[in-house]
Amino acid sequence: MATTPRGAEEGLVQIATGAVTLQGNLEGLEGARGVVLFAHGSGSGRHSPRNRFVTEQLHDAGLATLLIDLLTEQEEEEEAYTRHLRFDINLLAERLVGAIDWLARTPQTASLQVGLFGASTGGAAALVAATQRPERVGAVVSRGGRPDLAGPSLRRVGTPTLLLVGGADDVVIELNELALQNLGALVKKLVIVPGAGHLFEEPGKLEEVARLAARWFTRYLSGGAEEREMHHGTRQAPA
Repeated sequence: MATTPRGAEEGLVQIATGAVTLQGNLEGLEGARGVVLFAHGSGSGRHSPRNRFVTEQLHDAGLATLLIDLLTEQEEEEEAYTRHLRFDINLLAERLVGAIDWLARTPQTASLQVGLFGASTGGAAALVAATQRPERVGAVVSRGGRPDLAGPSLRRVGTPTLLLVGGADDVVIELNELALQNLGALVKKLVIVPGAGHLFEEPGKLEEVARLAARWFTRYLSGGAEEREMHHGTRQAPA
């Protein structure tokens, strides 16, 4: 990857997938033991302060990150009025798969396993994408996500999956509990963060999310082959 010119975005990359080209930021490559790809629906993107905060914590844990906008600028503008694309899980998952394949073709990341960090409807898209590239995706973390929207794909998920939900996010807690029951992964866990709302904006709550996510990714992206190849069961792992 070429050196970033002064004044340009750090690690700026372009990812062609399907009929669109997505903008992204690939960072933290030096000495990385894995790369975490962020997935979100709409209203949040690679410039989100919450996402940027989590990426910094993942870098400290020795993980590279790829933050991308799953929707183009035009789609985001349309979405502000129609709100239809954020629930198009197949579209979001298709673009995530495109990004996963791009990472496999890129020399700096070709040897790294991929973790998926999903938020909101991006949590469902991450799980669907994991079923389509199980040999590349080593771990999934969903933050305040809607894994239930992955539908029948839930039972086909074999990737170690951590679901993080705020303790004050009652409806989403119920949806995640249901999704946990249907997840096919042998290693899976639901953690409810006390006192946190849907966006984890309360003091210290996003730090807790970042800590739990970093532990999950470092465990399963740098673990042995036996851990990475677990498929279809009901055992739950500690967070």
